[in-house]
Amino acid sequence: MNLRQLIHPDVDWLDSPSPQRVARVATTAFAGLALYGFTVGYWRDPVMGVYVAIKLPLLIALTLGANGLLNGLLGVLLGTGLRFRQSFLALLTSFALAALILGSLAPVTFLLAWNAPAPDSEGARNAHSAYLITHTFLIGFAGIAANLHLHRLLVVKAPTRMAATVTLLAWLGGNGFLGAQFSWILRPFFGSPNLNVQFLRPDPMNGNFYESVWRSVHSIGGEYGPFILFFILLLLVTPILHAIQTTTKS
Repeated sequence: MNLRQLIHPDVDWLDSPSPQRVARVATTAFAGLALYGFTVGYWRDPVMGVYVAIKLPLLIALTLGANGLLNGLLGVLLGTGLRFRQSFLALLTSFALAALILGSLAPVTFLLAWNAPAPDSEGARNAHSAYLITHTFLIGFAGIAANLHLHRLLVVKAPTRMAATVTLLAWLGGNGFLGAQFSWILRPFFGSPNLNVQFLRPDPMNGNFYESVWRSVHSIGGEYGPFILFFILLLLVTPILHAIQTTTKS
């Protein structure tokens, strides 16, 4: 596919959501996510790396597939002028860009996993924490870049910048909500040193992502848990809102 078109979309990019174009973008997203996913799981075990290389693209496919109707409806109702297939291609394009960023970082993250203390060593717990934080930062960086790209893509097609921004935030909310739950079902991704290597946990449908987050926040903050949770959400949303505002004014 034309990499320049993917990174710098023109006005015609979404007008032809042909099966061939969708397949090329999806292949790009799958390859980047699979390559990066292998490095995520490799530290725990090479088999875990293979599992994550499968599950990371699967997570995106499930999120987009399950939310396809909602994303299309939001694209129509919020005034972007996008039809269902155009909305799907826009979101898939943003995921493909995130995948390209993460895939390009795969050699670095592979070396990070290669040189980290072994999972059965004394420093495994600290290594796991540092490993998790590093990948969380990288995934967050790629996600912010992809969403800024998606906003530019929407601005190209939407009649107003406001319609583009509102649609982006609505898509982020819906896809984030469902994607987080799918990530819970498909766990593990990083692989804890004290747990066996598994494709899925024995009880993947037990509990949910939000209950787990709430328990963790409550155990740390007690009665101040809601304030801590609000602060975390603010930290996640503020960079995107600030960047969108800057892009809108430019």
